Amino acid sequence: MQCDTVKTGTECNFMSKNGCAFIGGACRAIAEKCKGCDRAITAGSAQYCAVFPDPTVKWRLGNCNMATHIKVETKGADSKVRVGQQKQKKK
Repeated sequence: MQCDTVKTGTECNFMSKNGCAFIGGACRAIAEKCKGCDRAITAGSAQYCAVFPDPTVKWRLGNCNMATHIKVETKGADSKVRVGQQKQKKK
């Protein structure tokens, strides 16, 4: 449904016939760590996340899983160590 609280005119998953179903009745502005993300939209004088109604919650335990401005480093295949191999018995 179309948001009619803070992100007027945009699609919002939390809008219902009774209004905004999120806690407090409105989305919260983006966190400082969200600056530069492609999912941040500007509505009025503030910026809001297009995916989450309260983006600060996604940053509490580490990086946001939907952040587009953060590169996640992965370990290469050469660092893979095989542990606990056992020989099979012959019958």
